[in-house]
Amino acid sequence: MESEESQMSKSEFKPLSQEALRLIDREIAKYPAGKQQSAVMSALRIAQQEKGWLAPETIEEVANYLGMPPVAAWEVATFYNMFDLEPVGRHKITVCTNLPCMLSGSLHVAAYLKEKLGIEFDETTADGQFTLKEGECMGACGDAPVLLHNNHQMCARVSKDEIDRRLAEWRSQ
Repeated sequence: MESEESQMSKSEFKPLSQEALRLIDREIAKYPAGKQQSAVMSALRIAQQEKGWLAPETIEEVANYLGMPPVAAWEVATFYNMFDLEPVGRHKITVCTNLPCMLSGSLHVAAYLKEKLGIEFDETTADGQFTLKEGECMGACGDAPVLLHNNHQMCARVSKDEIDRRLAEWRSQ
């Protein structure tokens, strides 16, 4: 029997828009016939852009649309840290803490961000503006330490002054 919370979340669930499905169809078209499951990462990205995060129902909807078992889409969504499985702030800041970044000061960057924002990793500020995440390698080891803003804006060789400037910029958006 489903819990009341589970029933409520399903009744509040809104399917992906026709525009999102059109974008997913465009991604599916890049693969040979019968290989639409190969578009799962792109489809999840499109769903997350529309919804802000990937609720279990959204992951299941994407899986069904692609004709794959929901657990297979869930495996992809949980493997990559670019996918958010719970709501995040307007500005998601992911700090790389892999060894090259760590050796170049990413732990100091993380500590400074935690102090400035008043939150720990995997928390969101009370005003909903910022979520702080710990991330794996971002492929910019030569520019360490690095952080990623909203999964697409890379900030390299980050210093306290750079953090202050970026936080002010993002707050004003």
